Amino acid sequence: MRIAINGWFTDQPTTGSGQYLDALLAWLPRVGEQHEFIVVRPEIGKSANSKSANQQTANDAPRHAIRTTQYVSRFAFHVSRITPHLAKLWFEQIAFPRACRRLRADVAFVPYWGAPFWSPCPVVVTVHDLIPLLLPLYRGGPLQRAYTALVSRTARRAAAVLTDSAASQRDIVAHLSIPPGRVHAIHLAADPRYHAAPDAAELARVRAKYDLPDAPFLLYLGGFDARKNVVRMVEAFARVVSRQSSVVSLVIAGKLPAADTPFTPDPRPVVARLGIGEHVRFTGWVDEADKPALYVLATGTVFVSEYEGFGLGVVEGMRTT
Repeated sequence: MRIAINGWFTDQPTTGSGQYLDALLAWLPRVGEQHEFIVVRPEIGKSANSKSANQQTANDAPRHAIRTTQYVSRFAFHVSRITPHLAKLWFEQIAFPRACRRLRADVAFVPYWGAPFWSPCPVVVTVHDLIPLLLPLYRGGPLQRAYTALVSRTARRAAAVLTDSAASQRDIVAHLSIPPGRVHAIHLAADPRYHAAPDAAELARVRAKYDLPDAPFLLYLGGFDARKNVVRMVEAFARVVSRQSSVVSLVIAGKLPAADTPFTPDPRPVVARLGIGEHVRFTGWVDEADKPALYVLATGTVFVSEYEGFGLGVVEGMRTT
């Protein structure tokens, strides 16, 4: 079976969809040797005089290896200069289905919530969660809501929908009105780098790099958008500090918001207002390679999201304890 994969998020490890796709591309050839996998990815940003329609690479690759097809679209190149969102929509709805037809794919796989309305072959789509549909703050403006309506409809047309948890499976069945037999929960797992315990030298390196406390500390590692509840976590920690003379520190790791907004509340002013700065430390961005050691060094991890499709950070933290 020839399976064409939408590769929009290839080489984007700072996004959840990018990490999911990269992990799949590493494992699919090992578990599906009987199939041929071809990643179709856009090539936006090159000159419009590049090879006109599409360019296929690694044609001489072994049958069971991942092949990559670079799909160059003149229109996508031009709209990308105006709005990347329009370029992404063009790739999802026009370029990727066309590539599937030219590749004579048996199945089209879209590893995020962005399936095409038309496809020459059956579509399998991964819907990690329904955050833009269920949480009002994440619905965005008219264009974002129109896009959510579009991908909701295309998900209903898919031959199968994959998701990360039983909770997301229930949400998809309930809110997208997709028959339960077409929605399949396939749980995520921690990356293999979390399986091996970091040695003493690695732990010391990471402790020094992020200026971590020598005393026990709790760790929050994640994003700062509103559903993550970081401000509420800080407020709860302040109550603990006010009641106990000796408490563990709180380390907040991750790229901090560029601006303090209702969508991305900045916890730093809250820490200052509550007067707990001596107990809280901010590390900033954490490299992926350093995360296992960071989890090992922490006394415990904190994860207080309002809504998650899965919550991979919990599994990563558990795997390193």
